[in-house]
Amino acid sequence: MIFSSIEFLFFLPVVFAVYWLLRRHLRWQNLFVVVASYFFYGWWDWRFLFLIAFTSACSFGAGLWIDRNLSAGRTRQAHWISAANVVLNLGVLFVFKYYNFFAQSLSDAFTFLGHPLDLRPLSIVLPVGISFYTFQAIGYSIDVFKGKMPAVRDVVAFFAYVSFFPQLVAGPIERASNLIPQFGRQRTLTSDDALEGLRQMLWGFFKKMVVADTCAVPVVHVFSDPGLYSGSTVLLAVLLFHFQIYGDFSGYSDIAIGTARLFGIRLMRNFDVPYFSRNIAEYWRRWHISLSNWFRDYVYFPLGGSRLGNAKTVRNMLALFLLSGLWHGAAWTYVIWGGLHAVFTLASRFTGHGGKYAEVVAAGRLLPSWREVGQMLGMTLLLQIGWVFFRNATLHDALHYFSCMAVPSILTVPRFLGIANVNAIFALAFILIMMVTEWLHRERAHGLDFPSAVPGWVQGLFCAFLLALIYWFGVDDAAFIYFQF
Repeated sequence: MIFSSIEFLFFLPVVFAVYWLLRRHLRWQNLFVVVASYFFYGWWDWRFLFLIAFTSACSFGAGLWIDRNLSAGRTRQAHWISAANVVLNLGVLFVFKYYNFFAQSLSDAFTFLGHPLDLRPLSIVLPVGISFYTFQAIGYSIDVFKGKMPAVRDVVAFFAYVSFFPQLVAGPIERASNLIPQFGRQRTLTSDDALEGLRQMLWGFFKKMVVADTCAVPVVHVFSDPGLYSGSTVLLAVLLFHFQIYGDFSGYSDIAIGTARLFGIRLMRNFDVPYFSRNIAEYWRRWHISLSNWFRDYVYFPLGGSRLGNAKTVRNMLALFLLSGLWHGAAWTYVIWGGLHAVFTLASRFTGHGGKYAEVVAAGRLLPSWREVGQMLGMTLLLQIGWVFFRNATLHDALHYFSCMAVPSILTVPRFLGIANVNAIFALAFILIMMVTEWLHRERAHGLDFPSAVPGWVQGLFCAFLLALIYWFGVDDAAFIYFQF
């Protein structure tokens, strides 16, 4: 089921009503969360319910087994159980997401060397959201082994943690220590929570259905055949994709966080105005925060982080970003995208800029300085290099795209073909609305988190304006980009 679908419009009020009718019966309320979440997930393909149930059951059992061995002083056995659960979950992820990619890459390599291999691809469909809920299950067993949290003994609460429908298919990737305790206590809903949740959902729907989906039309046209367009149009299409993927994924996160708030659940923030970053290190502290933190805590730090000298820092950073690229997709273009960001981040670190900018840009001021404007524009241009690889399916396609951009016509006025030209004009207007709103609210939780000084009628008028844009320009049932990851 997709957030922007008619089905979800009926699903959410029914689930909301039944959920709060069960507010005095915590276990039944949690069980209903699991049932509703499985219904939500099974809407795509009911067969994948067995996979998420298998992942949940194995990780729940592993947690209990790890805890029992730790209590008995059998640390080594607990370590092997935790490792086995990690391998099991990664094995499932590998089969469904990466087997065909590695099989094809290995076959191509041996064919190049004159020793062809007959590795046949598997005819399987990638389950939606498998990377997200698998990482949550893995993180839980590791945290139990490291003593960061006790093993969960309430199987219903644990299944709710893995399958909670707002963030099930595209995050945020929640930590067990944050989400599971919320299923262990009574939840309440205040009018302020309900209003704030609805506002954040509205902001997410605007970013997804209006900004991202309007950008998608010219982006698809140009990336499918960049040779038909001028260099300036090819460049503009990358910039539109820059905002499409942000509107799509941060929009999903806003909807997920706002929806969860309607159920008395607080999810972590996943995007913190990343496009106002002044260098690449700040960008990665603000973009897809839950994934960045996951790789930092479960990959980068265990490898030694930056504590073991420059050579191992480079090794660890490369591992971090190459795995992040591979997490996004089973293709060499994603690996290259991750490698580029590793190079950018290492350059920022070794030039002494990595730890700068803990605060949001122009904190306490309405306008940025000229230096900050230059830094943000430089970051925007830098990110476009990576997005070309990210958006194209093959290395050949990405290099062809660059060649179509690096021509004299890059200095001409961009022009798309047919309906894509109209969509591009509207997209630029919607991007302007999104970016100005987020700039004004960059020190707050989301774009519609109004300061108390803003009159209520102004807030209501702006929300009504966004609703009108969603009604007139929103695209129903358009899949979120990150569903494929």
